[in-house]
Amino acid sequence: MPEKITAQLGDKQIIIETGKLAKQADGAVTVQLGETIVLVAAVAATKAKDGQDFFPLTVDYREKAAAAGKFPGGYFKREGRPTEKEILTCRLTDRPIRPLFPKGWYNEVQVQTVLLSADGENDPDILSIIGASASLMVSDIPWAGPLGAVRVGRVDGKFIANPTHAEQAESDLDLVYVGNEKDIVMYEGAAKEITEADFNAALVYAQAAIQPLITAQKELVAKVGKKKREITLKIVPDEILALAKKLAGDRFVPALLTPGKLAREGACNAIKNEVGEKLVAQFGAEKVTPFVINDAFYYIQKEAVRSLILDSGKRLDGRNFEQVRSITSEIGVLPRSHGSAIFARGETQSLTLATLGTGDDTQEFDSYTGGATEKKFLLHYNFPNFSVGETGRISGPGRREIGHGALAERSIAPMIPTQNYPYTIRVVSEIMESNGSTSMASVCGGTLALMDAGVPLIRPVAGISVGICTEGEGSNISKYKLLTDIIGWEDAYCDMDCKIAGTEKGITGFQLDLKLKGLPHAIMVETVEKARIARLHILAEMAKTISTPRTELSKYAPRIEIVKINPEKIGALIGPGGKNIKKLVEESGCEIDIQDDGTVNIFSVSAEGMKIAKDAIVGMSAEAEIGKIYRGKVVTVKEFGAFVEFLPGKDGLVHISELANFRVKNTEDIVKVGDDITVKCLGVDEKGRVRLSRKAAMEDRDKQEAAAAEPAAPAAQA
Repeated sequence: MPEKITAQLGDKQIIIETGKLAKQADGAVTVQLGETIVLVAAVAATKAKDGQDFFPLTVDYREKAAAAGKFPGGYFKREGRPTEKEILTCRLTDRPIRPLFPKGWYNEVQVQTVLLSADGENDPDILSIIGASASLMVSDIPWAGPLGAVRVGRVDGKFIANPTHAEQAESDLDLVYVGNEKDIVMYEGAAKEITEADFNAALVYAQAAIQPLITAQKELVAKVGKKKREITLKIVPDEILALAKKLAGDRFVPALLTPGKLAREGACNAIKNEVGEKLVAQFGAEKVTPFVINDAFYYIQKEAVRSLILDSGKRLDGRNFEQVRSITSEIGVLPRSHGSAIFARGETQSLTLATLGTGDDTQEFDSYTGGATEKKFLLHYNFPNFSVGETGRISGPGRREIGHGALAERSIAPMIPTQNYPYTIRVVSEIMESNGSTSMASVCGGTLALMDAGVPLIRPVAGISVGICTEGEGSNISKYKLLTDIIGWEDAYCDMDCKIAGTEKGITGFQLDLKLKGLPHAIMVETVEKARIARLHILAEMAKTISTPRTELSKYAPRIEIVKINPEKIGALIGPGGKNIKKLVEESGCEIDIQDDGTVNIFSVSAEGMKIAKDAIVGMSAEAEIGKIYRGKVVTVKEFGAFVEFLPGKDGLVHISELANFRVKNTEDIVKVGDDITVKCLGVDEKGRVRLSRKAAMEDRDKQEAAAAEPAAPAAQA
């Protein structure tokens, strides 16, 4: 029988229902906020695949056009590959639930979210996280939940739980927060230079806001929850692990302290290979599989790294716990790029390129759930295999690359004046070397490249990652060390990757990933402060290379002229079927972007083309002025006179009586189609028809010539 529970979050209700849909899944729920509804289903395989040596969790989120009463765009009229929004929601759902599965359990698990209804006001990404928790809770799948999730905005200084898109547009904070009953589990989002104190207050608000969701899930489990299945954990036998430790002896610590990432890895792998051969000789290849060797040495290395940090107070590369690695940067490194930079922090290096584009380069996308439908600032992140000295499949960007690019993008975006800046901007971060937080290096490199390109950033942005090594979890943490600017192995063998970006005034982007089941808020307050101190240091180092945006654009960047015309003239400028504007683009070589308010942006790399386009647009939008002389072209000849194009796209009639200062019998005796003639505007009737005169223009010219020919009057006698 279907069961339904309701959780109250401020003035909004979230409804969770199970037992109605997807009843063959191990656990399935629908989650509703307003008229936005998602289905989340969880299934776990009954046994692990042969040779499986990692936990195969797949989290998927898909939006259906029918949920919003729409057809999919494109030729096939069917949903295809996941959009960036869908991929980011997959990651948002995956990251908080992953640490709560049992370690050593390798059965495949799939958690799938489908958008069933979209009201255009409430974003379904939060519902996907809540649904993942609830579906796992009611299932027989072993999982250490429940979790609650909430989006927090702030309007006029007041926090709002799960703001609508309209409320979010007015907000200076977009915080997605996930927690358990007591602690933080994950967060992600962006802000408009929020202070550290206000950010911490937002975390406290979010933790309180999710409690009704956790209570509701417990009630649901009490009613319909399945008994958790018995599982078998795949772990290294004690006798093999003990011998591996004995054979490795005290050689592991010196190997871990070897300077340089590749040298460190090489020293540790040499010990691992030597000990592995001895383990096989002792216990046999059937018992000592590659999985056993790898897992044993992961455990040994992890134990050694954590002991160095917690007991000996040492980091692998010799730094103290607050120290940021050495920073180098340079700009203008690529001649044809509009802006470019290299940013390096230790063994992490980003080559970043900035490109300025026109209105035609704005990214447009379908939005079934409401919110923005276009972007004028894009940041793309690429992570090639050579950046970590490895080989592998070369393909398009994966989920990780899309996620890292999105984090860097939202960290810089609040500092770009997109509302009144006419250019579309694309930043590409090519990771050249990786050993810790390449996404934050992309923030720093992206900022440098944008300033090199002359983009008027409000303030420079930098970012850093802070890690933690603990004994215990959540409220049971008995000892911990926070690690500023973590390297790769500190990320792998320790417990947190907390990335915070911002300016000298406040935070603009953030993302927390934990391997723990939760982290107390008090420790997060310390983390945020350490990130602030490190960020200010990095900003100071970046300022040594460039502190303010260049005042001149690259000679290869498109120049822009902005012309304001009467919005009623837009149709005339475009012409029937776009005839006029297409012709102008072809003749000038410019790109022309026309906005509804009459703003016309002209982009060109040619001064000559810019002049052609600007003069034409000004002319097309100009009104005929009575008494003004124009130079025009005869476009049509009639018995009663000639029509002259005296402004671009605008004709006027020169009556036969106004062609000359004598009686004209035939129009073609004076002018023919294609002739350039000078005319004077005599008037405009109520229908906009313009009367022109060649005769009057000639008379004015004769008067001017006569006045110029008269001798100057003699000077008065003193």
